[in-house]
Amino acid sequence: MSSLVISPHPLVAHKISLLRSIDTEPNNFRQLVRELGALLTYEATLDMRTESIPVQTPLAETSGEKLVDEIGLVPILRAGLGMVEGVWELMPSAEVWHIGLYRDERTLKPVQYYNKLPVLPRVSMCLILDPMLATGGSAVATIDLLKNWGVSRIKFVGLIGAPEGIARVQQAHPEVPIHLGAVDERLNEHGYIIPGLGDAGDRQFGTG
Repeated sequence: MSSLVISPHPLVAHKISLLRSIDTEPNNFRQLVRELGALLTYEATLDMRTESIPVQTPLAETSGEKLVDEIGLVPILRAGLGMVEGVWELMPSAEVWHIGLYRDERTLKPVQYYNKLPVLPRVSMCLILDPMLATGGSAVATIDLLKNWGVSRIKFVGLIGAPEGIARVQQAHPEVPIHLGAVDERLNEHGYIIPGLGDAGDRQFGTG
């Protein structure tokens, strides 16, 4: 069973509460998504591998650490885009590969419309970025793509998840860790998370 990590950080809880509010305007919503992306990725990358290197300070030589893992960010379009900037502030060298999926409103199944992955992966770990883990269909489809691409270390990083989506990812890919800011009650009949925060893409881009 894949590990489920719910952030215990007070800042995460505070910012998610602001995200949920119907009164939060798109510009503030985008900023919160960006900040939460950074906070949650910080927690999701605690096991990144490093190697020792010599470092010359102005006063003496000492030893330091250098990251060994090369990270790929895979935002699920379009809502996942808002999380990238926050992660880039932590890891400016991270590569970004876009996966375009939308949920068919009738079947609630993911439909792929964009995939620009190169022929071979150049990274050792991929972080899938998507604010909402609702039905889990898009997350499972993206993990499938990344595994077929050849990436062995994959993590999902999201803001809010529903029990149904979490269970679906855990069943399909039990080795993929799931990092979330909060877990909500359930999905409604339209596949939206309750209480949730509405459509994360619409609220970021002002298209709702």
